[in-house]
Amino acid sequence: MTHCNAVLQLRAQRLAMATRPFLARGNRVNRCQRCLLPQVNCLCLTIQPQNARSRFCLVMYDTEPMKPSNTGRLIADILSSTLAYQWSRTAFNDKDFLENIVPNYQPMVVFPASYAQPERVVLDQPPLTGKPPLFIMLDGTWTEARKMFRKSPWLNNFPMISVNVTTPSQYTLREAHSDEHHCTAEIAAALLAQAGDQAAANHLIQHFSLFRERYLAGKPHHPVHARDPSPL
Repeated sequence: MTHCNAVLQLRAQRLAMATRPFLARGNRVNRCQRCLLPQVNCLCLTIQPQNARSRFCLVMYDTEPMKPSNTGRLIADILSSTLAYQWSRTAFNDKDFLENIVPNYQPMVVFPASYAQPERVVLDQPPLTGKPPLFIMLDGTWTEARKMFRKSPWLNNFPMISVNVTTPSQYTLREAHSDEHHCTAEIAAALLAQAGDQAAANHLIQHFSLFRERYLAGKPHHPVHARDPSPL
C-alpha cells in the first residue's frame, strides 16, 4: 500500500515548513512513515480503500497531522477522496474547496448541537437525497476543536450535524475530556453508517480497531494493559 492520502500529504508539507524537528511521544521508535506505527506493527498491507457517496473534509489543528495517534488519517486511508487542510485562525483561503468542491456537495460541520446558536440549522442525521454529504470535521483535541469552531467564521455558512454515539469510545490512545467523547474515526464511521455507506463504515471501524490494537501493542506500559480482564 503506497498511496499517500491527504493527511500524509499535509504532514509532508508541515514537515517541509518546520524550522525544528517535531518530536512526538515515542519519537525514538523506528516507525513506518505510511501508517506511523512501529515498523514491527505496520498495518499498511491491511488497508482496503472503499467507495462511498459521502466525503470528508478534515480541518486539522497545528501539529495534529504529525501525531502517530491521530485517527483522522484512518478516514483518509479508507476514503481516498478525503480532504485535509491545516487550520488557520485568521482565514480559510482555499479557493478550490469553497468554489469547486462545496457546490457539488451538501457541506455540514460535525459538532455537538449544544454549541449551535439559536438560528443555526442543526441536523441529527445526514440527508439521504440530493447532493452527497460533505462532512467537515475539526480534528484535534477537544479543547482545540472548540477553539477551531469558535474562531472559524467561514464555518458559520454551513449547517451543523450532531452525532449521538451511544456505545462507549474505544479510543484509549489519549486522555479523553469526557467519557462521552469519541475520536474522529469513530464519529466518521457513525456518519457513514447513517448516510447509507455501510461497507465503508464497517471497513473504517475494522481499520480503527486494528490500528488501536497495534498502536497499544507498541506501548506495553500503557494503562490499558494493566486493566483487569473482563469477567467471563
